[in-house]
Amino acid sequence: MPSSSPSYPRKHALFGSICVLLSAFLFAIKAILIKTAYGLDPTLSAPALLALRMVSALPFFLLIAYIAPKNPTPPSIKDWGLLLLAGLIGYYLASILDFIGLTFITASLERIILFLYPTLTVLMMAALHQRAIHLRTILAIALSYGGTIIVMLGEGAQAAEAHSNVWTGSFFVFASAVAYALYLIMTPTLIRRFGSWRFTGLAMSVACIASLIHYLIVQPEPIASLTHFSWSILGLGVALGIFSTVLPATFLMQGIARVGAAQAAMLSAGGPIITVVLAVAFLGESLSVVQWLGCGLNIIGVLMITLRPAKQIEKAGATA
Repeated sequence: MPSSSPSYPRKHALFGSICVLLSAFLFAIKAILIKTAYGLDPTLSAPALLALRMVSALPFFLLIAYIAPKNPTPPSIKDWGLLLLAGLIGYYLASILDFIGLTFITASLERIILFLYPTLTVLMMAALHQRAIHLRTILAIALSYGGTIIVMLGEGAQAAEAHSNVWTGSFFVFASAVAYALYLIMTPTLIRRFGSWRFTGLAMSVACIASLIHYLIVQPEPIASLTHFSWSILGLGVALGIFSTVLPATFLMQGIARVGAAQAAMLSAGGPIITVVLAVAFLGESLSVVQWLGCGLNIIGVLMITLRPAKQIEKAGATA
């Protein structure tokens, strides 16, 4: 039935919401696993840990791409090119930037910065479709970014070296959020072209292969180096691949297919809080009262920017 914007049946929307919430929780533990691995082996590099993550995930995504049903209308060369770009930007580039950033900053701050991606998505959609940015959106952005800066300043206040590391790490993580926002803009169109399961398998396989190529290029004796990792590091790499890559990416794509990218972003609002709580429990991290206030401002701003524009974003995505 034709409509000016996508219609999501109640049962599909409920299942999609559950998928997004599960994805948010599993993504929330990613930074905890990464920081744990860095703590166990200070010599562990970001490309090496990312390679362990992706080599664990690749067989599953190849299987998903193989068994997923194909659309009756074959994708065009342009569609394949866009899928390749989405895989490279969304999960290779965003991942390596994030892994590098986590060598400088805490898991709590990393998650709060990453959570800016819904605001970036809305801004990019406004620019892409040449829509004016409303006062509500400007206020939401001010709250989100102001809250994030409060948390950053609190973390970097201890010493000049720590302050420098915080800004360096924050830059990499923010760049990761930009890459992920670009990926989310591409997903609605690509899901319609390939189907959600096949798109997930193909795009993530591209990202996995790109990550492994990166490791092979930058790591001297890359195969031999893998054999030197402890069982704990190998186990964390596998956990990252399964529980913080395969499952959440699959859940997220199923969720977006049923509730849309904007609604999915809104449902993920609790992600930073989950990460902070886990970081306090397992990594010994802590936030001051002022930093908790900044975290709250970040979440309020993101909710403001995702609640109201949802229909407009989905309508734009439907015609992309």
